[in-house]
Amino acid sequence: MLRGLTTITYLADDVAAAARWYAELLGTEPYFTRPETGDPAYVEFRIGDYSHELGIMSTAYSAHPHGQPAGATAYWAVDDLNAAVARAVDLGATAHEPITTRGDGFVTASVVDPFGNILGLMFNQHYLDVLGEHDRTS
Repeated sequence: MLRGLTTITYLADDVAAAARWYAELLGTEPYFTRPETGDPAYVEFRIGDYSHELGIMSTAYSAHPHGQPAGATAYWAVDDLNAAVARAVDLGATAHEPITTRGDGFVTASVVDPFGNILGLMFNQHYLDVLGEHDRTS
């Protein structure tokens, strides 16, 4: 059911400062920023052999109440998000974040497994494009 890691999202009160710090750490600038002008609410880097995505999101948009443990949510690529969420819930997970369209080709949801872990699930067209490119060149 899980196809691979698509996006890691970290939270920050000051996304611009976090973006600067990660740009320094990673040696690259974010390729995606929203909004495009003014203080960013979300930035994203593509890193690694498969251009995995590392996002930094304002805590104002967090699915977690402020002050509760949150940290990173790892999103795993799936072909059918509805089926993946339903299967996880059928196996005892509870809904955490509803299925949400984030942009063209990017749809997320998360559940809490029976052990208290947040499991992020995502249909991610970018992941499929990278995988397809890898298959063509292998």
